[in-house]
Amino acid sequence: MASHIVGYPRMGPKRELKFALESFWDKKSSAEDLQKVAADLRSSIWKQMSDADAGIKYIPSNTFSYYDQVLDTTSMLGAVPPRYNWTGGEIGFDTYFSMARGNASVPAMEMTKWFDTNYHFIVPELGPDVNFSYASHKAVDEYKEAKALGVDTVPVLVGPVSYLLLSKPAKGVEKTFSLLSLLPKILPIYKEVISELKAAGASWIQLDEPTLVLDLDSHKLQAFTAAYADLESTLSGLNVLVETYFADLTSEAYNTLIGLKGVTAYGLDLVRGTQTIDFVKSNFPKGKYLFAGVVDGRNIWANDLASSLSTLKELEAVVGKDNIVVSTSCSLLHTAVDLVNETKLDDEIKSWLAFAAQKVVEVNALAKALAGQQDEAFFSANAAAQASRKSSPRVTNAAVQKAAAALKGSDHRRETNVSARLDAQQKKLNLPILPTTTIGSFPQTLELRRVRREFKANKISEDDYVKAIKEEIKKVVDLQEELDIDVLVHGEPERNDMVEYFGEQLSGFAFTVNGWVQSYGSRCVKPPIIYGDVSRPNPMTVFWSSTAQSMTARPMKGMLTGPVTILNWSFVRNDQPRFETCYQIALAIKDEVEDLEKAGINVIQIDEAALREGLPLRKSEHEFYLKWAVHSFRITNCGVQDTTQIHTHMCYSNFNDIIHSIIDMDADVITIENSRSDEKLLSVFREGVKYGAGIGPGVYDIHSPRIPSTEEIADRINKMLAVLETNILWVNPDCGLKTRKYVEVKPALSNMVAAAKLLRTQLASAK
Repeated sequence: MASHIVGYPRMGPKRELKFALESFWDKKSSAEDLQKVAADLRSSIWKQMSDADAGIKYIPSNTFSYYDQVLDTTSMLGAVPPRYNWTGGEIGFDTYFSMARGNASVPAMEMTKWFDTNYHFIVPELGPDVNFSYASHKAVDEYKEAKALGVDTVPVLVGPVSYLLLSKPAKGVEKTFSLLSLLPKILPIYKEVISELKAAGASWIQLDEPTLVLDLDSHKLQAFTAAYADLESTLSGLNVLVETYFADLTSEAYNTLIGLKGVTAYGLDLVRGTQTIDFVKSNFPKGKYLFAGVVDGRNIWANDLASSLSTLKELEAVVGKDNIVVSTSCSLLHTAVDLVNETKLDDEIKSWLAFAAQKVVEVNALAKALAGQQDEAFFSANAAAQASRKSSPRVTNAAVQKAAAALKGSDHRRETNVSARLDAQQKKLNLPILPTTTIGSFPQTLELRRVRREFKANKISEDDYVKAIKEEIKKVVDLQEELDIDVLVHGEPERNDMVEYFGEQLSGFAFTVNGWVQSYGSRCVKPPIIYGDVSRPNPMTVFWSSTAQSMTARPMKGMLTGPVTILNWSFVRNDQPRFETCYQIALAIKDEVEDLEKAGINVIQIDEAALREGLPLRKSEHEFYLKWAVHSFRITNCGVQDTTQIHTHMCYSNFNDIIHSIIDMDADVITIENSRSDEKLLSVFREGVKYGAGIGPGVYDIHSPRIPSTEEIADRINKMLAVLETNILWVNPDCGLKTRKYVEVKPALSNMVAAAKLLRTQLASAK
């Protein structure tokens, strides 16, 4: 009975690691305290997987991380950018967390999405002069730690080729620099690590090479062949698993994978990689192992065990009884930790779900069944849950299905073009050039979180809650007026999360108490579960937005989360195509937009922070996704008047390849993350893309506690003015301010407004 888990969530069932990290960063606890929490979490995960119920044979180690597994690899290779003044030796918390988060004097390394998930990794900054050295022994230490607990694990490393393909040329290095040319420099360190693992007693090693699922040219595929040929002698005597996930492999990538020297086993995602099954059936190397990823690591639905078992049996006939291992489709990092902690979900919905701990049990149940020891009670309970989900009246709403079907005939564009709309809006709003605004949220203080928590637990009355939230909004409005910001926000004090807040008021959504998933570092999100058809029974934000507008004569933005982001940041039903669910959400948001307009809100922001991250990994699938995603956004605001200004906001991502789709969204103003990714965004406009709508590339990074000076912000705005017209440029931070403290926010916004005013004066005198 062979079973394997690709990786496991690190935060802990109750976010223990998050709280330990934040306590350490706030200097409230010691490094030893943090290490103790981490060691306890690792130990409990290993024990959970090795106990009789789970009985996992191939248990991973080194999938734990204090921040990010790619940053761990950067540390292992000693690839610390010079600005952190690291002087060599074993990398400690100071250097490690400075790279992740920045410090008082230098900014953090860039963070970007991990493939098409909502997890973020720290992007390595490399160049010809990086002096690689073996500087973090974490992989070996954690293997030994598990061994001391009596658990023999499979140490996991980010593979050398994927590491380089996920990196970027450091500042000052030619953009054309070939990152793969560094393979000969990093492979000696991989050899050291692998040799130490062998010496410590490891019999298996897992190298994650997820970039194999991307569109790779022959030069990149050749790098895999060369790297593993070089590693072959070091790997001899070990069983070597090369793990891929998140999509199908192309036939070229599959052939490259099965031709790698020194490799014993191949891990394939058979949930998102359904075509890969055909490659296995037509050509699988004799005597090698297939780690078959049939249990979905990216969703929370219970596995259809009967269906998975029949897939496994088909594959077993091809690869041989002793050569198939039941696995997860990818690391369970992307799913919630344990359904046991969900006390508020009703039994019916709960029976449809499986979190990480349950997926471990599913993997084991499938492995037993494949070995002829099927747990009949477990399989029949699973079949009953699958049937109940298909037939439940809670899942289908005929009116919603009909409204969504009726969308097919139109492309839902506003009738007037954007430049005419901007003129009409300017007459109404009368804004200065370089208008200032923020992205939406203001700091969520402990007091504010307490009020929300007590209201949810019925410890304070609704009247007291509304009074407290109104006071907070008044404080935020007064602060923005005092800072002289042009277009205000209400600060979102009533919201726990930009997706959950809306999901709680839409039908077809369910919520967890502890369904947290790591987004980056210590930041976790709690995705809602979309189990049925979506509609909006009542207005969701109108009361708070009109309350805030009544406190000021300045324009107040209505703040909504867009349909694509709600979709991409939720656990989505897997019984209908994603775009159908997205259109349903778009219709619900459209109702809200029109109600806000009727209530006198003239500026409405519909955030599509996650539009880019839903982009399929394969270029051949981009067009279809972008078409329905952009269409969903336009549906939300196609019915408003020309004088209503529609904003959208987008977060960390590489937009350059989808800029034409962003233009096609036809928003009046777009604010966009810019400061942390070296203004890559601006290069699009330098290359001659004409953008006629308003645009606000972020002028400072809100993910860092650093407070930028007026001069630094003015310098940033000037760079933008070099490629964008003065009359379309907005001045704003990168993202919402929810996670920052007021002591950081006030001076940063004050400097931002001062920079905008300085440039207005300069532009006026230049005329």
